[in-house]
Amino acid sequence: MNVLRGRGRTTAALALLAASVVGLSACGSNSSDASSGSGGSGGGSSSEVNVVGFSVIKAPYTDLGDAFAKTPDGKGVTFKGSYGASGAQSRAVIAGQKADLVAFSLEPDLTKAEKAGKVAAGWQEVGSTKGIASSSVVVIAVRKGNPKHITGWSDIVKPGVGIVTADPGTSGSAKWNLLAAYQQAAGKDNSDPAAGKAYVSSFIKNVVSWNDSGRNATDAFIKGTGDVLISYENEAIAARAAGEDLDYIVPDTTVLIENPAAVTVGSTPAAAKFLSYIESADGQTILAKDGFRPVDSSVTPTDVEGATDPANPFPAVKNLITITELGGWSKVDDALFGDNGIVTLLRK
Repeated sequence: MNVLRGRGRTTAALALLAASVVGLSACGSNSSDASSGSGGSGGGSSSEVNVVGFSVIKAPYTDLGDAFAKTPDGKGVTFKGSYGASGAQSRAVIAGQKADLVAFSLEPDLTKAEKAGKVAAGWQEVGSTKGIASSSVVVIAVRKGNPKHITGWSDIVKPGVGIVTADPGTSGSAKWNLLAAYQQAAGKDNSDPAAGKAYVSSFIKNVVSWNDSGRNATDAFIKGTGDVLISYENEAIAARAAGEDLDYIVPDTTVLIENPAAVTVGSTPAAAKFLSYIESADGQTILAKDGFRPVDSSVTPTDVEGATDPANPFPAVKNLITITELGGWSKVDDALFGDNGIVTLLRK
């Protein structure tokens, strides 16, 4: 469906790209910051939805809130939004930050909120998308014109190539990035873990900037740090749509990023309706416009400004690895990022 709208390359768009915490309003009038809230989950009035999410979802959720307000279910609904590094946002909700809907970068951050009693068990079975609200792939962003002649994973670990990424200690984006780096060398079936470990070791040696969130990593790269940025495809698309001079490469082998979302225990009824809207074809079309790959297969986006090919914004990946194929995050998170995980030990 050719329904995706373009975005102007304005100062406002650049500000939107750089900000990490912002209030959003479906009615265009409520812009309070939810990060100052305290107490248990849930918001104020029945028509107010407190959204706590990972940093790069901010702009799409603003657009989703505006569109939801125009539907019968969204009439009179207002939003408060808090956005930042996924791990930090999860910990904030567990500590008592107000939240009606949480949208994190990866499943472990939502599972921690579930174990703390903030999200009901079984959230993975709710809705048509089984708890996944948005998706993307890990890509390699480069300077305009690709002066380092980067073509894929093997080129970014060469001497003299500075890598910018988020930090897996705080960021879900970083875990996706390092997982993709490891897995493309180790193989989808982990047939060569030694190669994966060796590659990540070389990768880490070339990192010139670790950042606490995917959004801050993008901002550091835009400001001139490093030669390549490892990030979400949607981040690269959003930067280009905002007028930034960068290109990006979708590697032949990469990882499918799946971002979960769920309503909290005791949340306002409007939150569940908003989540259903996000998962709907209309909601997924808006997410696609902002550079996310639709989780609804019925949505076929075109005219995505900022994509390398706006008419075919999400090209098929030759070897696309899913977290399910790797045994799930319960296995992967500890193996790579636990106290004795491969990435954790290599960074010491």
